[in-house]
Amino acid sequence: MKKTLLAAALMAGFAGVAQAETSVTLYGIVDTGLGYTQFKDKDSDAKATRTGFYDGVQSGNRWGLRGSEDLGDGLRAVFTLESGFKLTDGQSLQGDRLFGREATLGLAGDSWGSLVFGRQQNVASRYIADIASPFGDSMELAAIGKTFTSAATVRADNTVVYATPNFNGFDFAIGYSFNVDGQQEWNIKNTGQANPKDDNQKLVTTGLRYANGPVAVAVSYDNLKASNWDKSVQAWNLAGSYDFEVVKLHLAWGQERNGTLSTRGVKFNDDFDARFGGGGNDMKDYKVNNFAVGVSAPVGAAGKVMAGWAMSRASSNDWYNDTYEGQKKSQNLFSLGYTYNLSKRTNVYAVGTYGTGYMFQDVRATQAIVGLRHRF
Repeated sequence: MKKTLLAAALMAGFAGVAQAETSVTLYGIVDTGLGYTQFKDKDSDAKATRTGFYDGVQSGNRWGLRGSEDLGDGLRAVFTLESGFKLTDGQSLQGDRLFGREATLGLAGDSWGSLVFGRQQNVASRYIADIASPFGDSMELAAIGKTFTSAATVRADNTVVYATPNFNGFDFAIGYSFNVDGQQEWNIKNTGQANPKDDNQKLVTTGLRYANGPVAVAVSYDNLKASNWDKSVQAWNLAGSYDFEVVKLHLAWGQERNGTLSTRGVKFNDDFDARFGGGGNDMKDYKVNNFAVGVSAPVGAAGKVMAGWAMSRASSNDWYNDTYEGQKKSQNLFSLGYTYNLSKRTNVYAVGTYGTGYMFQDVRATQAIVGLRHRF
């Protein structure tokens, strides 16, 4: 009897230790709203309008599992599996991947940082978006990624990222992807056919951030290249914010060369295509400078108002002259938004955006959405 009681006590003790050393968290966000969007081409009078149900406006709909195990001496095994979905019909997003938002496994330590492998965001998306704009990369057309495409929640497959711990407000990250979209192709030569490995799009991504008190500043650099491209896609970003308590100011500047890291616009049909993205030889002369300024201010204890202007300006070069000659050199997006917390996990929001020169064409964009978001 005494042995049985002792064994039960030991098992209970070991269970407590295991519970303390290992944790797995289920989490997610559900976001939906109603809205109106119109794109109108003033030259051709073509028009695309959508009224009704929107989802993932303030935050993309997701559910995920995040876990860690204490390996001793400050070392932890960490993983994240995160799935994106549409609330409209329940379908998976990110190319119908099961864990398309993130699928990573790695090691982390308080003293040296983390080394993580798998599908994950580039550094610009982590460091730049929330500093560059009060909207971050959210709120549909108000998202900073519609202007700074390298911060448009860019995800890359087959990626390894090292990130330092925070040193007095500073942290640094660098990553490399062996192929940003899909499996790595084999390196096969002397077969009389094109080498499949030449299609692998490799990404170098890095950034430095400082955040301490009211000040936040970040810089980032991304380089995307495939062997069969003449030039690599490159993006530089610099963003800063300062919280004056009564108002928070956001500023950003960036450059994109020879292509974009994400699709800039949307595709409606073959007659009204307001979209481009990626790299390759067709985009090798692409040159765009990006600018953004924004403010946000608390309204009472639970509300916040946000406003921003973001501009992309194309250089007059072969790419622009061949593609959009005689149209608009600048895309401008003016946005106004409001959020109100109903609780710690649930809020309502409203956002409106007006755009000119959308996709460097004579296209006007108008959008207004109201919605509800819940985090669990």
